[in-house]
Amino acid sequence: MGKSKTKNQKKARVSANHVAEETYGAVPHTFVFQRGQIGKNVAQLILDVRKVMQPYTAESLKVRKKNVLKDFVSIAGPLGVTHFVIFSKTPSSVNLRVARLPKGPTLHFKVVKYSLVKDVVSTLKKHRMHEQQFTHHPLLILNNFGSSGMHIKLMATMFQNMFPSINVHKVNLNNIKRCVLLNYNTESGEIEFRHYSLKVVPVGMSRGVKKLMQERCPNMNKLEDISELLIKGTNLSESEAEQDGDHNITELPQAYSGRGNMASQQSAVRLTEIGPRMTLKLSKIEEGMGGGNILYHSVISKTEEEIQEILKRKEAQLKAKQERRKKQEQNVAQKKDQREKNKVKSLEGMKRKFPEADEDSEVEDPGAQEDTAKAYSDDDAEYYRQAVGLDPDEDKSGKPQKNNGRNLARHLTRKNLESLKRTLEKRNFRRREHLQIKTRTNLNLKENRALKNRWGENKVSKRGSETRLYLLHRSCGCYISLHL
Repeated sequence: MGKSKTKNQKKARVSANHVAEETYGAVPHTFVFQRGQIGKNVAQLILDVRKVMQPYTAESLKVRKKNVLKDFVSIAGPLGVTHFVIFSKTPSSVNLRVARLPKGPTLHFKVVKYSLVKDVVSTLKKHRMHEQQFTHHPLLILNNFGSSGMHIKLMATMFQNMFPSINVHKVNLNNIKRCVLLNYNTESGEIEFRHYSLKVVPVGMSRGVKKLMQERCPNMNKLEDISELLIKGTNLSESEAEQDGDHNITELPQAYSGRGNMASQQSAVRLTEIGPRMTLKLSKIEEGMGGGNILYHSVISKTEEEIQEILKRKEAQLKAKQERRKKQEQNVAQKKDQREKNKVKSLEGMKRKFPEADEDSEVEDPGAQEDTAKAYSDDDAEYYRQAVGLDPDEDKSGKPQKNNGRNLARHLTRKNLESLKRTLEKRNFRRREHLQIKTRTNLNLKENRALKNRWGENKVSKRGSETRLYLLHRSCGCYISLHL
């Protein structure tokens, strides 16, 4: 069993985690996704661009058809996302938007041409790309962005803020494994996007010595002595011995990973393109997130008067929109008040139509006391006596049963039919079609069928001059025996 960590070690770990979280939250983060229908190649291009922006991007971001731009904006704040890279496709071209959250601006580019990672790698004789290269962010290199022009400076600032800044005095060279190159062509106005893998090798030694310093030992089965390898450098391909010059040789300020890369020693920096490759052209710059004024347009140019007219028209549209929203809110409030008034009016009408409905309601109050329930029971029994003229039946406990339509009197005369109808109408049966009780002795087949459809099973029996009608209600199970 290992030793438990001391208090100082635990504090150091907590402090290191806190610093790492602050550092991670301070760097820019990006979302790379598409809007609208795109093809298979553009979808693969999106995955390649996400690979370039690692590790500060959502690598497995899922986009559904029903998602709108507001959905991404709403979750960008809590996640610390600062930039959107949005791809879209039209029948004639592929477009790219780069937006700064939360208030813009938004840069619109046209993707003139592009190449995927698999296309770039397939053209190389030997490439270097492994997962360890993507554990740290790439080094950004901007070339020829110093020319005059507001749109060029804005592009340079946007690209710089998309990648974490580097402190040249504190940076660890071993963390720099990749670089992104953006080259602006002043004549055509196009931007060349390139992604390279970086490798540092020592210089000032023969090709054979370089081969010996690598991890794998060279094949020397055709050599008689090791001196042939050091002097002639035979059996080595040209790709293993790339020609270096003043353009890529520098003095390392600190030791770099790899054999022979020591501090204050001459080393050569070699770049290998790993893709993707894009050629972009700026179309326009827009304020905000897709709904602001046009700050720059590469095709359309407007005078100051036209710009002022557009601003006035937009202000009028915003004002009209606010008025419509205010009117809608007033209409909603008015409809709500009208519904409340109609509800109160309806309740008052129900009370006038059924004045005893509240008193005769059988909804039990869970907070009622026992004496209150007993008083209600006595009132029901007295009301039954007044309406029907008979005493209510008693259950096994000796208490009178409530008149709920299920335990009506079994023997009624014609004199009490009207009071029975009123009782049923006031208490249980609100629909009048349930109250059409036949009082004639000569019931034909049609009337008998109508009673059967309304009340369920019914039966008419005659005993001498007395006719008895049995009715069973479908919904409540009320059984009535009438003497006609």
